[in-house]
Amino acid sequence: MIRNPNPREVPAFPSSGSEAALSPRMNLFLNWRLNKDTDMVLRFTLRQLEYLVAVGEYGSVTEAAERVNVSAPSVSAAISQLEREFGITLFVRRHAHGLSLTQAGRTFVEQARQILGEAAKLNALSNELTGQIRGPLHVACLVTFAQAVIPSLRRAFSDIYPDVDFFQYERDHARILEGLRMARFDIALSYDLDIPADMEFHELAVLPPYAVLHEEHPLAGRSDVTVEDLAPHPMILLDLPYSSAYFLSLFREAGLTPHIVERTRDMSVMRAMVANRFGYSIANIRPVSTYALDGGKLSFVSLNGNLRPMRMGIIAMRGASPPLTVRRFIDFCGEKILGMGMDLPVSADDTPEQKGIS
Repeated sequence: MIRNPNPREVPAFPSSGSEAALSPRMNLFLNWRLNKDTDMVLRFTLRQLEYLVAVGEYGSVTEAAERVNVSAPSVSAAISQLEREFGITLFVRRHAHGLSLTQAGRTFVEQARQILGEAAKLNALSNELTGQIRGPLHVACLVTFAQAVIPSLRRAFSDIYPDVDFFQYERDHARILEGLRMARFDIALSYDLDIPADMEFHELAVLPPYAVLHEEHPLAGRSDVTVEDLAPHPMILLDLPYSSAYFLSLFREAGLTPHIVERTRDMSVMRAMVANRFGYSIANIRPVSTYALDGGKLSFVSLNGNLRPMRMGIIAMRGASPPLTVRRFIDFCGEKILGMGMDLPVSADDTPEQKGIS
């Protein structure tokens, strides 16, 4: 906020398009004179802007507070203070429906996001100059394998680089792509499923599909099965954006239609449904445990045939220049992802002895 004790004395600057437009040197001089005689008052903090952007994205004070790791009253107070200071209604409060941005609020949030982005660049510049790995790191992970990958990966990275503020987000593939475009995430761990042209994919591991069966399933004792073997049996489909299309394509390319009896978006629910004999399923990342969460026993059987594997890797915006902390995390993933105790083969042709613990 600029407060001038004599507002009538503030010179009127011609627009850049007029014939009387000031030269760059004159503009610099006049702006210096103006600021020299005024009281510059900062009316917000970066923390308040962070809370504002979080509420704008989640439409809920409670969810935003969870994401930025503060109390809900702290977030509410920050929003109220911003509205009071600027005299703008940023949100419409709807009982039982959360908060909706006003038109002014949308513009304000977009500007706040840009300011936070510039502040992050300053932090990144400091890291580049000093060679230190520190500051915020926002990593999204595909929900289907987040529980098996991100906790141990984060623990190992945080132990080495304790000055990094690590924020993790579990999302489906569609929301990961959206979040990358909106700059909510620095990078993401996901599969190579329809990667858009404005993003790039760095492969970390190749994951062939396998069948998830209950221990007494007629196919459970075999060393491998085909989609032809599975097609007549009831199937529990892991029904997530992009992932479900991949699973169904395995049958479609063989001219088959699976017998789907149930769909779920939760990996743990899928495993429990299979363990309780409702059907088989198909997955790509093989956890250490062969038990569902309710204690039911599972059997994992390789899928045989010319089937396209999933490729796990890092997705980032194409052409971006990631800061030092992000680059180090990308390198760290390449170094560590194969030793995390999961069945993550380097290629689809690896033998079981070359894979992780299964």
